[in-house]
Amino acid sequence: MAGLVAFITGAAHGQGRATALALAGEGYHIAAFDIARPLSYPGYTLGSEDELASLKQQVEQRGVRCEIFTGDVRVDTDLSNAVAATVAALGRIDVLFNNAGICAYGAAHELPEAEWDAMIDINLKGAWLAARHVIPVMIAQKSGNIVNNSSIAGLRGMNRLSHYAASKWGLVGLTKSWAIELAPHNIRVNSIHPTGVNTPMNDGLAELEGKTAIEIAEASAGNLLPVPWIEAEDVAYAVLYLVSDKARFITGTQLVIDAGLLTR
Repeated sequence: MAGLVAFITGAAHGQGRATALALAGEGYHIAAFDIARPLSYPGYTLGSEDELASLKQQVEQRGVRCEIFTGDVRVDTDLSNAVAATVAALGRIDVLFNNAGICAYGAAHELPEAEWDAMIDINLKGAWLAARHVIPVMIAQKSGNIVNNSSIAGLRGMNRLSHYAASKWGLVGLTKSWAIELAPHNIRVNSIHPTGVNTPMNDGLAELEGKTAIEIAEASAGNLLPVPWIEAEDVAYAVLYLVSDKARFITGTQLVIDAGLLTR
């Protein structure tokens, strides 16, 4: 994998950061994209410029390069500029990890339209916008891997999370459709589906609900294995596998990392 390049959205902390560090450890150069500022919705702490800077330092300690970009996945020019700069600096893009996303609770009939739009635009449209700029790079290379970070909510309904579930189910549709479109170009596309993950988002959701993270996990997860959540590194391991030659014939597939939740 040495010398390959991964473009990761939502890279500053949580699952994106863990995946960036794991890929860097395998020799990937990293292009880390993050909004790196607060948003009024969902209201919990998102990635920061300091986290992006420290990620760059940690990646480069692994002997590879790291380009960092601040931007919003809802803004096409932010992504087009970052992709162009990545290719100019690093020469190629071999992996796109569409990881940027938000989550927040709300009953369907009580959601303000702006909250619905933010959820769909960040989680679903943002993945499409990133891909529409990365895909031509991969087609020109005749190779590439796209991994879309969905959720267990992309495979089942979720109470008070209909807008979140809709966005994550949408990623499954993108994954399967892109797999068909891009197979002739030797580009594989898969989605991953974690249960709750021990990240700042997990803590932020709990705070918004006035509960502890453990209480949220117990109420909404129901993992079969005796853990309240998985770790960000577990997501990173799944991405590492899907983009490796060990998964060379896997495309259009949903890889579930749910501690057995969906078996119930």
